[in-house]
Amino acid sequence: MTAQIFTLLGSGWMLVLLLMTILWAIQLGTENAGIVDFGWALGLALLALWYCLTAEGFLPRRLLITAMAMTWGLRLAFFLLLTRYVGQAEEGRYRELRRRWQTHLGLKFFIFFQAQALLAVVLSLPFLLASLNPAPRLAALEWLGFGLWLVAYAGETTADGQLHRFKSNPENRGKTCRAGWWNYSRHPNYFFESLIWVAYALFALASPLGWLALSAPVLILLAIFKVTGIPATEAQALRSKGQDYREYQRTTSMFIPWLKKNLRSAS
Repeated sequence: MTAQIFTLLGSGWMLVLLLMTILWAIQLGTENAGIVDFGWALGLALLALWYCLTAEGFLPRRLLITAMAMTWGLRLAFFLLLTRYVGQAEEGRYRELRRRWQTHLGLKFFIFFQAQALLAVVLSLPFLLASLNPAPRLAALEWLGFGLWLVAYAGETTADGQLHRFKSNPENRGKTCRAGWWNYSRHPNYFFESLIWVAYALFALASPLGWLALSAPVLILLAIFKVTGIPATEAQALRSKGQDYREYQRTTSMFIPWLKKNLRSAS
């Protein structure tokens, strides 16, 4: 089984490597590196489909984990493409990278795009392990993972929609979104995203070597808290929204949706 895991991970890596190379070439012409986010989500959806087609585990399990991964991945990919890339200026996070890197931008962004491809392959382990599992019935852990995924997917979709509607109103330019989930968390999209990956890991834990899938939510949380997630997003928000965002930081939970700080202190 170990040899099969490495074989399928290797072929999957070639798939997303090609995808990211194409997207990197596109951004050379557009000078908008935001397309990498579209590629990351799309790459994960394609990896799940690839494993479903090439692995030989229990077919209903393969179909369920693939449906979960593709529903999530395709929605997120095209949401990011349409709201942050098509007809949009390059996002502040990537403009900041250009400012910091200054020279050899083509090479540095190529490495950046390929690092996202490698990350997608590592994160796809839950999909692969579940697709290889030959057990002829779904386990309780898999149903638990599916249930958590439903809740997290609904939460992330709702939070993304609330933010998009807020940003679509020209009167809100330079203001901070406090609609819906955003009134209780500064990053509800990241919170629900992390739960989605916990759900994938739970699903895969029922499979042989399923403990390896725990690396996926750990990596997602590291990315959210230490790399391209919250630190970069908050830095850009402070640059663009200033005092309004500082007040938002003071009163609103950073990650887990919770009561406003002034309400908690008053009670």
